[in-house]
Amino acid sequence: MTEPMDEALRAIAEPRRRAILRLVADREMPAGRIAEHFEVTRPAVSQHLQVLKEAGLLVERREGTKRLYRARREGLAPLRQFLEEMWDESLDFARRIAEEERGVSDRRSQAG
Repeated sequence: MTEPMDEALRAIAEPRRRAILRLVADREMPAGRIAEHFEVTRPAVSQHLQVLKEAGLLVERREGTKRLYRARREGLAPLRQFLEEMWDESLDFARRIAEEERGVSDRRSQAG
C-alpha cells in the first residue's frame, strides 16, 4: 500500500500538475478552462487531473455535464508534515553544530 505522502510527491513531481494545483488553489475551475492554460491535449490534462484526484490533491464536483475541480489542501498535509519535520531536524542539527563550534572557539579564546 502506498503512503499518502508518496502519492502526493509522485503527483506533484510533474510541473503541469503543480501548475494545475496553483490554478485551482483558491477557486473551482472546469476541466476545459484548466486545459486552456496548457499546450497539451485535453485528454492529457484529464490524465493529470485523474492523477491529482487519486493522490487526494483535487476534489471533483459535477454540475450538469461540467466537472469542476478544486485543490484539496488537506491532501498535502502528510507532505507538509514530512517537510516540517525534516526542516525542524535540519535546524536542530545546525544549532548543535553552531553550539559545538562556539564552544570550541570559546575554549580557544579562554586558553589564550
